[in-house]
Amino acid sequence: MRSQVFEERPSLLAWVGLLRSHSALTRALNAELVSAHGLTINDYEVLLHLARAPERQLRRVDLAERLLLTASGITRLLDGLERAGYVAKGQCKSDARVTYAVLTDEGLEKLRAAADSHVGGVRQQFESRFSEDELETLAGLLARLPGVDTDGASCSPD
Repeated sequence: MRSQVFEERPSLLAWVGLLRSHSALTRALNAELVSAHGLTINDYEVLLHLARAPERQLRRVDLAERLLLTASGITRLLDGLERAGYVAKGQCKSDARVTYAVLTDEGLEKLRAAADSHVGGVRQQFESRFSEDELETLAGLLARLPGVDTDGASCSPD
């Protein structure tokens, strides 16, 4: 008798396909960003979230939550972006314990420079494989999964 764990059920096939395609696409898009702009895909996402935030700033804890990172993970990521001059630390006037990540003008320009090629890469990866109708269906299906925020789904800062 075969165990249910090893059955090729549609849910398991979908899960494995999602994991593998996410890994392959992330790896390819990350390599393109690093090669062309010196940014990782996580760097890009930080800059994008900050560009869309009021006054181009977010509390570091909120940024970590949006990127699904730990406090130490966001600190390491922001340290590199701060060294590059793309992000600065900001302080809360009413609570000294709160710190902000603030997108600098240089960071915004870096994001804008990287956006065209990154968005083009995302489009190429999807539009070469799926029709417009299939992409709408796929987006709708994925929106049902936890953690998918369709309000901030665009990869472009503008």
